[in-house]
Amino acid sequence: MRLDNLRFAKTHEWVAVDGDVATIGISDFAVKLLTDIVYLSLPAVGKKFSPGESIGEIESVKAVSEIYAPVQGEVTAINEELPDHLTLLNDSPYEKAWILKFRMADPTQVNHLLSHAEYLAHCDSAAH
Repeated sequence: MRLDNLRFAKTHEWVAVDGDVATIGISDFAVKLLTDIVYLSLPAVGKKFSPGESIGEIESVKAVSEIYAPVQGEVTAINEELPDHLTLLNDSPYEKAWILKFRMADPTQVNHLLSHAEYLAHCDSAAH
C-alpha cells in the first residue's frame, strides 16, 4: 500500500479509500510509540460511529489508548485475525494490520484528514 495514497488523523489512524469504503488502521508511528502491544478491542460489524468517537482500544505494557473514527460511517468488516496476531501491527501496519472497514456516510470527510507528508510533519512537531 502506498503511504501517499492514505489519509491520516492527528490521532494516528490511517484511512485507505475505495469508493465509499474506508479501511482504517493505526500508523506505524503510533505502533512505535505504544511498543509491546498486548490487547486490541474491536467494534461489532454494523455499529455506526461519528468522527472522533472511540471505535476500540489498544493496550500496551505502557498505556491504554483509544482508537478513534476518522470519518462517519458503519462498520462493515473487522480484521478478526488481528487481536490474536498483534505482531502484525509491528510487521505490517499498513497492509495486514488493518483494523476495520467502514461504509462512509460522506466520503468527502476524508478531505479533512492529513496527507502522508502533513501527517509526518504533525508527528515531527508533536515529538518536540
